[in-house]
Amino acid sequence: MGVPRGTDYYLFDNVVMANYDLEPLQVMIVDDNRHMRRLVKSILHALGVLNVVEANSGEDAIKQLEDFEADLLIVDWKMSPMDGIAFTKHVRNDDDSPNIYVPIIMLTGHTEADRVMAARDAGVTEFLAKPVSALQLFQRIHTIIEAPRQYVRTADYFGPDRRRRNELDYSGPERRRQRGDA
Repeated sequence: MGVPRGTDYYLFDNVVMANYDLEPLQVMIVDDNRHMRRLVKSILHALGVLNVVEANSGEDAIKQLEDFEADLLIVDWKMSPMDGIAFTKHVRNDDDSPNIYVPIIMLTGHTEADRVMAARDAGVTEFLAKPVSALQLFQRIHTIIEAPRQYVRTADYFGPDRRRRNELDYSGPERRRQRGDA
């Protein structure tokens, strides 16, 4: 992402945070709500991100990505006519996508488990619930920088590895049946 790893740390709201220079990041906010775009942009500016562009729809974002080399996309779920899931799938899978590896943070008020899994299965990198705070957004950016996930391709998926844990005792496809999950 072009951001150097932080060496200094500080305490923010009782959480130890790496002190990053986020100024070089190029971020696109994709949301059909102008007020939400402005709020997220203000938070990003407060975190030190200076180069932020806004798109009011998935279609607008696709057009802007032709000329804007985003290091990070912050995408709302509920937009029309192209919602955040369709937009994410386009970024991850379309032959004309300028960067299929760009990290995507899904920002939404819809936090039901099936929605989180749908976002994960579309190729979202991180999930963030509204209302958003500076700390929560910084934590997602921190995770993207400090714990980047490998990208995987299967017959029906391309995106960040959906597994968040490294299971040393992984025993292949039969593990769920053995644990009684199947």
